[in-house]
Amino acid sequence: MNQSPIVRRTLFASWLLLCASGCEKQAPQAPPALPPPATDVESWLGRWNGPEGTFLELARDGEGLRITIQDLDGPKTYAGAAAADHVEFERDGKVESIRATNGQQTGMKWLLEKSRCLTIRTGEGFCRD
Repeated sequence: MNQSPIVRRTLFASWLLLCASGCEKQAPQAPPALPPPATDVESWLGRWNGPEGTFLELARDGEGLRITIQDLDGPKTYAGAAAADHVEFERDGKVESIRATNGQQTGMKWLLEKSRCLTIRTGEGFCRD
């Protein structure tokens, strides 16, 4: 089969592009992200102390959790549930989350040196010694 020089060049160029694209080094793929660890609710049960007599207390309540938060206005109790790496509850019409942190992550100067803490939001943290 006799092909014209233009057809041969086109086929040759296409072949080179095909080879080059197949020979390119692929960027290494990052391993898939692991899901966050499940909340170890059992280790969170009990009382976590904050400054000035405040505390957070988590207790089993059937399938869920009973969350008691003692602030300067007194104790309030909420129903909560474990969700992936945190505990969720509703307070004043807003869904809040309790997460494991350290003292610095609480944003509270009284807790800076602590290592085992639970934080609802910056400025609202509770720790265990």
